[in-house]
Amino acid sequence: MTTKEYENYYVPAQSHWPIIGAVALFLIAVGAANYVTELKNEQSGYGGYILIAGIAMVVYMMFGWFNNVINESMSGKYSGQMDNSFRQGMSWFIFSEVMFFAAFFGALLYARTFSIPWLDGAGNNAMTGEVLWPDFSATWPLIKTPDGTETTGMGWYGLPLINTILLLTSSVTAHLAHIALEKDNRGQLKFWLGLTVLLGVVFLYCQGLEYAHAYADEMKLYLTSGIYGNTFYLLTGFHGMHVTLGTIMLFVMLVRVFKGHFTPKSHFAFQATSWYWHFVDVVWVLLFVFVYIL
Repeated sequence: MTTKEYENYYVPAQSHWPIIGAVALFLIAVGAANYVTELKNEQSGYGGYILIAGIAMVVYMMFGWFNNVINESMSGKYSGQMDNSFRQGMSWFIFSEVMFFAAFFGALLYARTFSIPWLDGAGNNAMTGEVLWPDFSATWPLIKTPDGTETTGMGWYGLPLINTILLLTSSVTAHLAHIALEKDNRGQLKFWLGLTVLLGVVFLYCQGLEYAHAYADEMKLYLTSGIYGNTFYLLTGFHGMHVTLGTIMLFVMLVRVFKGHFTPKSHFAFQATSWYWHFVDVVWVLLFVFVYIL
């Protein structure tokens, strides 16, 4: 009869990073809400500055917290049990992100499948349509708001298609970097991981160009452009935020690779970042289909 070998489970000291993260998310929520309201009412205020402050605090928290965890890992404080905890934590985190985007996709599909047909008198809602919006036409994208304001739907070609190619390519390069790490090929690891970070940065740049084009006079696609503008910017904007976080995480992994961190048998931080990046890519494919094409 064999005896099971138990391992020590490292419990870190109290940290200030969780409260900083909570404050940062609070500032982002308050700043974004005020900024959107100011845009809608064409007013100037502090919403944008609060939003930027919240984002800066998130970046500061990520680098600081990552640094603590990296130092703990490199000093040999973690065991196999700790690795299992990290895996479970990352798995549940990604699951929570799946539910997050499911809510936004659900809102989009509900509006398109139920609300718009009802306004056009579908089912037993003929009188509802006549009272609420007599000249309504059940088409998507809904480019005309009840007050008569018209906008333009964003096509799938051009920048959205380029961004799709960029993210799909980045998934391939991230996988190739993972393979290189497992083979202990540091040169290929640095190349493929560096290329993945670059593709993430280019994606964000192209999304910025897309938003600038959408807000230009010829399109007039604003966040306040009815249900279409709301769902377009909420889905693509929150996804862009996730790409930003994923790119920061990949950059941290790249810095660690250049410092000689990770081995073929011990590299969960890299693996977790890879999981997150592939998740972000899958979400974009769904966005491209349901927001841009259909």
